[in-house]
Amino acid sequence: MAVAPRPQKTALILAQRIVRDIHRRGLGPGEKLPPERLMMEEYEAGRGTLRESLRFLELQGVLSFKPGPGGGPVVEKPGADTLAATLALLLEFENARYRSIAEARAAFEPVMARLAAERITTDRLAVLEQSLDDMEAGIENDEVYLETNELFHDTIAWASDNPLFGLLVDVMVGSMDLSGAAHGIQYPVRRRVAVLKAHRSIYDAIQARDGALAEAAMRDHIGEYLTYVRKKFPESMERLISWQ
Repeated sequence: MAVAPRPQKTALILAQRIVRDIHRRGLGPGEKLPPERLMMEEYEAGRGTLRESLRFLELQGVLSFKPGPGGGPVVEKPGADTLAATLALLLEFENARYRSIAEARAAFEPVMARLAAERITTDRLAVLEQSLDDMEAGIENDEVYLETNELFHDTIAWASDNPLFGLLVDVMVGSMDLSGAAHGIQYPVRRRVAVLKAHRSIYDAIQARDGALAEAAMRDHIGEYLTYVRKKFPESMERLISWQ
């Protein structure tokens, strides 16, 4: 006999209603929600249920709370850090290794590059070009190299005009160590020069609006990265991802 699904918690259902109303009313970051008393009346909810809903939305990055007189819940725009925390927690419970991130990049970054070649804006193309110049100028500086490398990949992700790709790369850049440097992977100058050369090939294909060439160039680039880390830092690829 089929088992009926468990009903959602009242507080979660209320939180979903509040989010729908935020969008319906066109409320943006920094705008306040109604006072607690009015929200209780509008949603026909008790104080405890409402506060649990608001607390849940705060944890999801949808709201913050302004203290003091005239304070209360304020609308925020959730960032990739919320997704990063949840995903890292799930991966830790799955005993996932860093190679999970590296392998995922090999699967979806070539597609991102193809879409970016078809959809990139002039502004983002300029950001890509500047990242190449900055990487070349600071090729011997660890911080500059890592920052420009991450910026290049993050810009392509958002240039794909697919928010899911953008958020996934934001997660890897911000919390999951896209480069693997925190897992012990190092990049001597010779390797950095090779990466810069690969970035220029990808940029040239995107600038030319050649999706197939951009996809192939990115696939080669990520393939070279995987070959490098598997050969030089195999232990780093097997390090567990932890929720931090």
